[in-house]
Amino acid sequence: MPRAEVTLDKIVSLSKRRGFVFQASEIYGGFESTWDYGPLGVELKRRIADAWWRDMVMAREDVVGLDSAILQAPKVWEVSGHATGFNDPLVDCKACKGRFRADKLAMSQCPRKPSKHPGEHSDCALTPPRQFNMMFKTQVGPVEDSAAITYLRPETAQGIFTNFLNVQQTMRMKLPFGVAQMGKSFRNEIVTGNFLFRTREFEQMEMEYFCRPEESAAKFEYWVAERLRWYRSIGLREENLRARPYEKKDLAHYAAACTDIEYRYPWGWDELEGVANRTTFDLTRHSEASGKKLQWMDPDTKEWITPHVVEPAAGLSRLVLVALLDAYDEDVADGEPRTLLRFHPRIAPITLGVFPLVKRDGMPEKAREIVRRYLDRFPVFYDESGAIGRRYRRQDEVGTPFCATVDGETMTGGTVTIRERDSMKQERVRIEAIGDWIDARTRA
Repeated sequence: MPRAEVTLDKIVSLSKRRGFVFQASEIYGGFESTWDYGPLGVELKRRIADAWWRDMVMAREDVVGLDSAILQAPKVWEVSGHATGFNDPLVDCKACKGRFRADKLAMSQCPRKPSKHPGEHSDCALTPPRQFNMMFKTQVGPVEDSAAITYLRPETAQGIFTNFLNVQQTMRMKLPFGVAQMGKSFRNEIVTGNFLFRTREFEQMEMEYFCRPEESAAKFEYWVAERLRWYRSIGLREENLRARPYEKKDLAHYAAACTDIEYRYPWGWDELEGVANRTTFDLTRHSEASGKKLQWMDPDTKEWITPHVVEPAAGLSRLVLVALLDAYDEDVADGEPRTLLRFHPRIAPITLGVFPLVKRDGMPEKAREIVRRYLDRFPVFYDESGAIGRRYRRQDEVGTPFCATVDGETMTGGTVTIRERDSMKQERVRIEAIGDWIDARTRA
């Protein structure tokens, strides 16, 4: 059955109403392009992150984790090219005073132009493009002079490259192997917008996969396919995902190949994750600048190898938006309109809602026992307020896949009625079997 049309306005409204995402500093009028994750939003983000970490690191023998510092030596950003090359072309409109990315004018709307003509800036008195570095500068230490200047990291990857030897030697890693990292990054974007899609503060999920140069093309294709598979495994619909390879003319100077995994947003296809073959660029640059031998020695041939690097890099903050967009639906249940989020059970902020049918006969106490029994296994929410149908609707709207009702038969026979969000089918399950029943449907 086709899903209901989803718009960004619907997602922003639901996010505020149900405690997923709030405007940062809202009581002071907000702060541009900054967002706070509410009780359900932080749980959704955490569960997505946990799923990524489990599948990318814990379930693999060839990948380990790292958590590098947000503040790094300024030399890191000079050598990586960010200090001079991490730029976007900026233009100003002298008439409307707006600022735009010169390469994204077609996606911008000048306030002086009618809304039916987006992207037309021919009479907007634009200044010549100039390069704008997107890194945030900051001061380290008490003295504000040039020696104290550093930057908030614009990506997590460089901390992996500078720790290549540390990880390789301490974990005795052999090619091919990967190092994964999650954490905050900061980019002073010229143009932000589309809710969580493009912000100046965001979280990344990146992995650098080091391999022999002759293996890098095959590993690149593997990781493109693997990342598409992973998005489907957490419930994203296949028709909303695609891989878009870069043409050779669009590749970064150091890249042998790059493919964007794109999602079909309300405004069209746009990036969700990038997978790049960065060749030896980063390790070679840091090796030359630091004097450290950032290579791996083949124990059989005694040959020193500078690995190629395949990098799957995704934005966790952006994936929260995608999860909300992809899960949103509207239908009719029991003759009433219903708004729901069809989250995969693996990432739903609440896995199980538990309701006493009535507030007497020991049912609330029994329901609380069930909550306590499963709280350390998955997120559980207790609700005794309102008619049972209304409680279902509230949990549907926040994406809870399963709801268990404690009734008279629970008190005599030890079973509850579990109702599935998507099919609305109900099944009686023994209290002690609830966890395994849910696990079986989470893995499906």
